[in-house]
Amino acid sequence: MLTLTCPIHDSFRVRQVAGMFDVPLAERAVRRLRFEAPALDGPWRIGLIVGPSGSGKSTVARHLFPYGLARPQPWPEDRAVIDCLGERPIKQIIGALTAVGFSSPPSWIKPYDVLSTGERFRCELARVLLRAAEGSPPEDSVVVFDEFTSVVDRTVARVASAAVAKAIRSGRLACRFVAVTCHDDVADWLGPDWMLDMATGELAGRRLRRPAIELEVFRCRRSVWRLFAPHHYLTGLLSPASRCFAAVWEGRPVAFCSTVSLIGRKRHRRVGRLVTLPDYQGIGIGAALLGAVAGWHAEQGHRVSITTSHPAMIGHLRRNGRWRAVGVKRAGTRGSRRFSGIYRDSAGRAVVSFEYRGGAGCR
Repeated sequence: MLTLTCPIHDSFRVRQVAGMFDVPLAERAVRRLRFEAPALDGPWRIGLIVGPSGSGKSTVARHLFPYGLARPQPWPEDRAVIDCLGERPIKQIIGALTAVGFSSPPSWIKPYDVLSTGERFRCELARVLLRAAEGSPPEDSVVVFDEFTSVVDRTVARVASAAVAKAIRSGRLACRFVAVTCHDDVADWLGPDWMLDMATGELAGRRLRRPAIELEVFRCRRSVWRLFAPHHYLTGLLSPASRCFAAVWEGRPVAFCSTVSLIGRKRHRRVGRLVTLPDYQGIGIGAALLGAVAGWHAEQGHRVSITTSHPAMIGHLRRNGRWRAVGVKRAGTRGSRRFSGIYRDSAGRAVVSFEYRGGAGCR
């Protein structure tokens, strides 16, 4: 139990309110919060404190984790968000942004103020998690994020919760994380090791299973690319010969993939574009679409390859047994002038090429 007190300052209007609503007056107001406290020295990674407004969530969080509460800080208006995450190696910063589902390089180079609400939320997450990783040892550091997902729509809330949980449990973000929120719909997606419900004061110690994400993959027209083009890190046009595919979740297109014939190689397709909309990044949707498209082409008797410079995609393909690395070019390659304006070459960018080597696609 936690006992809270605050002084009552006597005044004419205070006495008016007390008389109008029969509020007893005393020198101090007292409130007692009764709750089951989690075992904080156990092997947990993610916690959740949930309850309606005014139930004492933030107060209990400060009591349990006096040094872990993340406090909002201003973002400079004249700097890109990638420059506002401390003096850390660029790979570590990109890793944190990707881990929280903010995987759009075009947005990394913009100021915080021009980003969408969902992107700002993920930037805040990345910043506080990076700071926690500086603890000693980092895996014992605790980040308490108050008003978790309160400023974003519920789709972004679910996806962001799953992305953070995935990153922490995989070890990509070495810290413990406690979400404090009035929205209990994130519980299934966050999958906490313990959940304290301040509406009842009861503690649940079981880890919840994240709901399945069911994607539908379709061949689509090239015009669908317009929805995704602003979020891709390459600026070249989509090839007129592209075969295009879209992943749809809950009736909405959320990811796009296109392939083209590899010039000079018979029955060989190359992935030209792969992009997931920002609100749906961080939970493997792009990787699932890529696997489905590659598997479909393989069933048609084609070889499939992809060349990428995105660290998150490179990491995924290296870990995935269905792909094998076939080439690393630290300075990229310069394309033919014949296809200038249609294909964007990789000159000046370190890229890794992979080839698909098995597994059926999704239908």
